[in-house]
Amino acid sequence: MDAQQKLKALLGQLNTVIVGKPAQVQDCVACLLAGGHLLIEDVPGVGKTTLAHALARSFGLQFSRVQFTADLMPSDLSGVSIYERGKEVFVFHPGPIFAQVLLADEINRASPKTQSALLEAMEEKQVTVEGETRALPSPFFVIATQNPHDQLGTFALPESQLDRFLMRISLGYPDRAAERELLNGRDRREMMETMQGTLSAIELQSLQQKVMDIHAADPLLDYVQELVAATRSGRWFLQGLSPRAGIAVVRAAKAQALLSGRDYVAPDDVQAILPQTVAHRLIPVGDAGRGPVEQVRAMLEAVSLP
Repeated sequence: MDAQQKLKALLGQLNTVIVGKPAQVQDCVACLLAGGHLLIEDVPGVGKTTLAHALARSFGLQFSRVQFTADLMPSDLSGVSIYERGKEVFVFHPGPIFAQVLLADEINRASPKTQSALLEAMEEKQVTVEGETRALPSPFFVIATQNPHDQLGTFALPESQLDRFLMRISLGYPDRAAERELLNGRDRREMMETMQGTLSAIELQSLQQKVMDIHAADPLLDYVQELVAATRSGRWFLQGLSPRAGIAVVRAAKAQALLSGRDYVAPDDVQAILPQTVAHRLIPVGDAGRGPVEQVRAMLEAVSLP
């Protein structure tokens, strides 16, 4: 089976668990192929955790899940050293963050102190515990879910942490046909118990290398720069995109191109991933009357191809 067939099989498997959301499923796969962290934001009960769980299983990666709560401490994530009397030494017991995929469920229910403990791990792929730096497994992904900010008991993620997520997606309610399939079908948890890993960690790293090798022509990069410049113009957003965000757009567009079976990035790829890749990094100007995603789409329509 070649890479393209494996990716098709992986998407097919995910779409049997998360029904009626093929675009969102493809975005999630593109995010992980691009080596980025994923944030899934929506109301409870629409399948955020199920999708995160299914992604980890489909990619054949070792994963751990942490339910973020208000009393979760940073050491609950990273681990602690415990004195063992028999050996007369402190022995480090790694926490759940030492996994290839960390499912951070309801991340915005934890305190800012615990949220910030993820920052180093997400950016540097390492954690510092008791003065000692320890490398995390490779690959390392955070797939986080969060509830809307207006719900009780939530702490908004700071901009610095939101910026560490390559993409933020929302699932939304299923359409009528998809909901009927859910009502009639098997329990999603049962389905996940029988899910097989479609890729191995080595195959995933090979695909990530393929993403990096996808060609982005100069006119395409001109287009990305025009979009980044538009966010900084003050017309659409209070503050523009950083260079890191521009790099994230190109990486995500390359992954989208690979999933479409091409070895070059097209403007369609940039347009397909832009709202999911940049909306969580931007705040619309006060008189816009639109949310960040709608404002990004409006800006896309206004910026012409070079």
